Amino acid sequence: MAHAKFPVEVLSPEGEVFNGEVEMVSTRTTVGVIGILARHAPLLATLEPTELRLYKTETEVVRFAQAEGYLQVGDNHALLLVEEAHPLADLDAHELRERLRVAEEEIEQAGEDTERRQVAERDKRRWERFLSLTE
Repeated sequence: MAHAKFPVEVLSPEGEVFNGEVEMVSTRTTVGVIGILARHAPLLATLEPTELRLYKTETEVVRFAQAEGYLQVGDNHALLLVEEAHPLADLDAHELRERLRVAEEEIEQAGEDTERRQVAERDKRRWERFLSLTE
């Protein structure tokens, strides 16, 4: 069964990642997985690293590795502001393992610097999630 379409924008600091109409958005917030359909109630949410799925149709799905960010839904429009988003085909497992290793080293070296530790732990979660999407 086809669903009504609605506009979705995905933006990162580097620019526009996606801008188009979809039937559904599937992502992960800090409270769990969420699916957004047309005419969804207004919503603001904090996003966690995950596989972002944008369903253009039931069979045509655009997939991204999505980092932390924010989701705003209102006026039948969804806006995702994310630290980064990459098409799954562009993920490099070797590079992600290296980034994960660096984040783990940073956690060990953070010592009493809680801000440095929090950033490194966030990066570690991101790279672990992105790496799982390559498998």
